[in-house]
Order: sequence, then structure tokens, then C-alpha cells
Amino acid sequence: MYSIRLCSTDGNCFSPPDPKPDRIVLNGVSGMVRPGELLAMLGPSGSGKTTLLTALAGRLPGKVSGSITYNGQPFTGNIKRKTGFVTQDDMFYPHLTVLETLTYAALLRLPKKLTKEEKIEQVELVIMELGLTRCRNSIVGGPLLRGVSGGERKRVSIGQEMLVNPCLLLLDEPTSGLDSTTAQRIVATLQGLARGGRTVVTTIHQPSSRLYQMFDKVIVLSDGCPIYSGSAGRVEEYFRTIGYVPGNLTNLADFLLDLANGVAPNLKQGHQTDPHGRTEQDDQNSMKQSLISSYKKNLHNVLKAELQQNVRNTSCPKRGRTSGRSSEMEWTSSWWEQFKVLLNRSLKERKHESYSGLRIFQVMSVSILSGLLWWHSDPSHIQDQVGLLFFLSIFWGFFPLFNAIFTFPQERPMLIKERSSGMYRLSSYYFARIAGDLPMELVLPTIFVAVTYWMSGLKPSPLIFILTLLIILFNVLVSQGLGLALGAVIRDVKQATTLASVTMLVFLLAGGYYIQHIPPFIAWLKYISFSHYCYKLLIGVQYTDTDYYECGMGVHCKVLDFPAIHQLGLNNMGWDLLAMVLMLVGYRLMAYVGLRNGLTQ
Repeated sequence: MYSIRLCSTDGNCFSPPDPKPDRIVLNGVSGMVRPGELLAMLGPSGSGKTTLLTALAGRLPGKVSGSITYNGQPFTGNIKRKTGFVTQDDMFYPHLTVLETLTYAALLRLPKKLTKEEKIEQVELVIMELGLTRCRNSIVGGPLLRGVSGGERKRVSIGQEMLVNPCLLLLDEPTSGLDSTTAQRIVATLQGLARGGRTVVTTIHQPSSRLYQMFDKVIVLSDGCPIYSGSAGRVEEYFRTIGYVPGNLTNLADFLLDLANGVAPNLKQGHQTDPHGRTEQDDQNSMKQSLISSYKKNLHNVLKAELQQNVRNTSCPKRGRTSGRSSEMEWTSSWWEQFKVLLNRSLKERKHESYSGLRIFQVMSVSILSGLLWWHSDPSHIQDQVGLLFFLSIFWGFFPLFNAIFTFPQERPMLIKERSSGMYRLSSYYFARIAGDLPMELVLPTIFVAVTYWMSGLKPSPLIFILTLLIILFNVLVSQGLGLALGAVIRDVKQATTLASVTMLVFLLAGGYYIQHIPPFIAWLKYISFSHYCYKLLIGVQYTDTDYYECGMGVHCKVLDFPAIHQLGLNNMGWDLLAMVLMLVGYRLMAYVGLRNGLTQ
């Protein structure tokens, strides 16, 4: 048995709209559904169907009064992990296949006592049960990438929840956007799952008559208040007793939606007024109030008595090896296992973005162009070489920063979805993401530096080249850390991008190349610029005290005395490196804290 009751403090469904953000949108809703039954929630848009379903899943933020019980027991986090919740919007990693999507979900959600082979076997059972065999090796796809069909995507969403063999499966409008035939297949699948001993609850907006006949129970909501709750087969009988009779050819679902909107059968629409000055809206509100009063008078007490009499334990259906899952287990897999699975999934998905043709073209074209512009630059042209080193520090500060800003805002919906199902710890996701950055974000800078360095005529020393490369790669990680922090803390991509532009402009101006004599009251800006430290380190490894350049006709001067270099002060390179290390750690820590705070709001 599974029940919920949400009551307002004043008991009035039709009070004027409350401008307060905690306005109650559900009032006096009660219901019960047993294993083996398919319950559908019907009602017009804005009636509270999705809110009620989210409350049933234990994922509704804000104030909820009433009780949610599962086999007579309070709804706990343990039960939440055994509950499948399919949202209206399907969220997937578009480049993963159906098999890969379900396999990664199984590795993260199934208990650790199962071996990898047993978890994959469970995936195969789900694929067969949901009829996904034909498209198992097809990519799921997304808005910009063609993949499986809409019906197959919805079945993949259901399959992700079916992996844990849930006793209770909740679905939010699973037929939205599907044609009638595909919608019937989806509901037939849900009916089959219910007949297997599970409890299935779904919201549905406007089902056809064929779909309606598959429902065992229905709850009809009108402005957050119930007007019917009970057997789908007794709907017509109940409404006949209170004076509402559907037409001979009327779809019962359409009949119920008309009633929920306050429209009586065969009532002509039009904004008319009667001799007493009543408008159509007044008539609709009056009818809604009448239906709610009839529910309270005829059904509420009966349902309440039934709830009290039928509180008993009902066991879950058994399938495979997942029924023995420990109820005390907080996480289904260890931190290390979560880290490995998430890292593997991240690398497989992100390689399409990190190594896309557009990004490779962008990096290589700039690399070759800069190599040609500084082609075999003369060592005596110190200003040109110093300009190249500054360009390297700025380019590999801007580029990773603006790519990283989009990371967490784009992945946040998926992160919320998977975290709400208890799939993994936030720390394992975050460190898997950080580890995945190393091969994904450092390959292109390595190629860039290798091409530009040897084309531009910098010191032909393997050691100096390696040191230059390491400094650039370290600068990339620091810059990316700042981008991750901005994206995690601000979360709005436009605002984060604007702030990043201003920040990098400040770092550019205070980097030490454009101006060497910064006024003392604003000189502190360069100490918070990682581009400044990267620029100093690049200069420090490229030139030593033994290097000279031709500063006049037959006159040679020390490179370190060149004004643009002398003003940098290369005596404390150890402190410069330490500053970048602190920025690397600080930005990453800020990103983690911002990400955690964002998920709790």
C-alpha cells in the first residue's frame, strides 16, 4: 500500500491566489494503490499532477503536510532507493548507446555484492523485458544528435529505473510527445510491469480511450483538489450518482478532464452572463466546488477507512538477484567503484566534445598561424619573443576558462537526477570529472605548444621545451579551475561568461606585458592573475643570466636587463609556482563547494 495526504491550513481550494512562494498547490489528496495495479493521475495542466507525483517520490522541496507511507511504513531514504522515478524530460548522455547507458546505471545502482557480470546480466534482462534488443547498440542521441526514437528513449528511461527492480515505479507523463500507437505501447509496457507485481503510478495528460481501459485506478485532480479517487471501472457509475452522465460516444478520459475544468457534459462554451450577472468562470468554479464537496461526502471517508484497514506489508516481486539488497546499505557501491565507473563514462562521452573537428581546427589553426607569425624569430628580437610567451599564457588562459564555464550548468540537470536516485556521491563524481580533464583537456595544448614552439624559433632545448610545456599545461588546469568555479557558483551561463570576460580582461592588463609601471594603489591586481605568474615562469625558463641580445650597433646587453623582463622580477619563481598551486587548489575547492551548495538549494 502506498498513500499520501496533503492538506491546506484553511481547507479552501478556491481562495484568491496567494502571492507567497509557499502557496499550497495540493489540498486533501488521498489515495492508495497496491502491488499489481496501474494508477493514473488525470487532470488539466496546472492541476498538481506532477507536484503530487514528485511528493510521492520524496523529491518535492518545500513544505509538505500529511503523510506518505510505504507498506504502512514511513517513507525513508532506504525506500526512496527502491523507488523508480521517471521524469517527463528524458535526460541522457547523447553519445552513449542504449546498452552503455543501462550498463553504467547498473554498475552504479545495483548492490556491490553482485559481480560485474551479474550486473550486466541484469541489464540484458531489462533490455529483453522492455523490447530494446533491436536498438541496444544505437546511440541514445539528443536535440542536436539523431538517435533512437521517442518511444525507445522513454523505454530506456524506464529501463534505468527497472534495473533496481523497484517495488514502486513513478512516471511523469510518459506518453508526452508520442503518437497514439507508441503511447499505447508504453502504457502496455507499464501494465505488464504492474502485472509482474509492481506498483505503477503515472501522470497522464489526455489519454485515449484505449489507454484509459488499461488503468486499474485513477485519481482526478482539479486545481490541486481531488474530485475522484478509486477504480477506473467505476468512474461512470460514481458520476452518474451525482448527476453527471457522459455521452454515448464520449471518451471517459475526456469526460473527466471536462469535469476537472468545471465544464459540464454537453455545455456550450462562450463567455456569457446570466440574468443574475454570473459569468462562465463563476459557473466553472461553482461546479468544481460542487465536485470537490461530493468527493468529500461520498468518497473521502470510504477511502480513509480503506486505508486504515489495508495497512499491511507487501513483498516486492523477485527477479534476478537484486531482491536481496540490504536495507541498511547507504551506498550500493564503494567510492572507488563509483569513481572508476564515472571516469570511464566521462571519458567515453566527452571525447566527442573535446576532440570535435571544430575544436581541433580552432586550436591547430591558431597554432600554425602563430608559428608562421613568429617564424624562426631572431633571438635578438627579444620583444617579439616576449610577446609570443605572453600570447601563450593569455590564449591558454582564455580558451580553457570559457570552455569550463559551461560544464556544471550543462550537467546539473543530469547530476540532480542521478544524485536524487542515490547513484553516487558528489565527491566521486567531482574527482572523476577532474581526473577526466587530464587526458581530455591537456592533449590539444600539448600539440599546440609542440607546433608553435619549434616553428617560432624559441630556444631549441628539449629541457626548456618540456618546462615550457609543463607551465602551459599547469596554466590550463588553473584556468579551467576558475571556469569550473564560476560555473558552479553562479550557474547562470550568461552571467558567468560576463564575469569571466571581465576577470580575464583584468588579468590581461595586469599580466605585466602591456604596462610595467602599475600605480601602487592598484598593483595588487597582478598578484591575483594566474596569467601574470604563468608569464613570469615562461620568461624565467626561457632566459637565463647568460643570455644576451643585441641592444645597439655592436652592443650586447643581458636579456634579463631588457625593460619588459627586468620589471617582472624573476628572483622569486618558487613563490610564483606556489601561487599557481594555491590557485589550482583554491579554484577547485571553490567549484566543489559551489556545486554542493547549488544541489542543496
